[in-house]
Amino acid sequence: MKTPEAFLAENGLPDARDIDRASLIATFLSEMEKGLKGEPSSLMMIPTFVGVGGKVPAGAKAAVLDAGGTNFRSGIVSIPPEIEDRKNQPMPGAKGPVDVEAFYAAFADEAKRVLPKATAKKIGFCFSYPAEATRDLDAKLVRWTKGIQADGIVGQFVGKELLKRLGGGEIAIVNDTVATLLAAKATECGKTYSSYVGFILGTGTNCAYVEHNTAIEKLEGLDPSGKMIINAESGGFDKAPRSRFDEAMDAKTILPGTNPFEKMISGAYLGPIGLEIYKAAAKEGFFSKAAAERLAGLPALETMDFDNFTAGCKKEGRANPLDDIFSDAADAKMARRLGLPVFERAAVLTAVHLAAFVIKTGEGASSAAPVAINADGSTYYKTRAIPFDETVRRELDDMLVKRRNVHYEITPQVDDAPMVGAGIAAML
Repeated sequence: MKTPEAFLAENGLPDARDIDRASLIATFLSEMEKGLKGEPSSLMMIPTFVGVGGKVPAGAKAAVLDAGGTNFRSGIVSIPPEIEDRKNQPMPGAKGPVDVEAFYAAFADEAKRVLPKATAKKIGFCFSYPAEATRDLDAKLVRWTKGIQADGIVGQFVGKELLKRLGGGEIAIVNDTVATLLAAKATECGKTYSSYVGFILGTGTNCAYVEHNTAIEKLEGLDPSGKMIINAESGGFDKAPRSRFDEAMDAKTILPGTNPFEKMISGAYLGPIGLEIYKAAAKEGFFSKAAAERLAGLPALETMDFDNFTAGCKKEGRANPLDDIFSDAADAKMARRLGLPVFERAAVLTAVHLAAFVIKTGEGASSAAPVAINADGSTYYKTRAIPFDETVRRELDDMLVKRRNVHYEITPQVDDAPMVGAGIAAML
């Protein structure tokens, strides 16, 4: 009988050691260049008109609004990172339809609550729904995600409409990945970074980095000496080889064919990929008849359960369906052997992802001034099947430092990075 590793490789999921890292980095860089030129590319490379120049003023306080899921947060951000007067509430439209006035009233009320305590003139607003960034740091909503029901807001400039209801003022709107990049500035504490990358790996994934304006050929009228943050929407990268398991899982998603790279490395999809592998392996006879029968009745697999099982860990207070399905020791051992490569591949592809963006900054030539990477997200920090962060760093050491003499530093994790980064956007 073939080995589980041979079975996976035959279906397009090779051992992580066999992934062609150099080729994928080169392809990522090519897609970035095309996107910056306005040519067809799987990376959107969205200009944000947000820079990273200057130091964050010591003691500054910014009023911050944070909307990006089903919750809406507000508070006062200060540096070193601290959030005061924090308030969490449901996102307007998360629990039912709201009209335009009710939508903005919720944000205006919170802005009025926190603005008197701020020293920064601008409101920092982390708005993480699909939107077009503008040169005056506004955001035109393209569509809602996460089930928000506020149809009248689509097509509006959210910042402009909010400021109308506040009687004026200034605002800086960024998405969560851009805010995560900016949050790296809160970790400087006397350090010198030559550039910055913001990275999210949680339910989904995305990357932002700092680019020279001269490289952004699809825009005119930019200061040629300046730089700005580019939101790559990197989950859309479509050049990484996918396995039959990825394709089978993708076909069952709400939007098949979209964000193929995100579906190979992020938390919403690793469990479903694992389920496709297990069911295909059962048909090939890798499990006992009893386990195969129980597996056939499993309709879905959450990444948390897949991760905990592969790691051999039990989460207190949470029953794991895989513990029952693979109750026989031989079945459990085989299932873990089949599952581990999913996480190993995700870590290598994450490192490839980050390496490409660090290289694209054109910085990091000196270890005294590395490129700062601020990583955020539960998949990056809480995966248990493998030492994820350690694996990514080891890969980056090889891809960047050893092979290219490009230096990087993954900064200390910043709690509430999107809120902190939105505050920094307001301060800068």
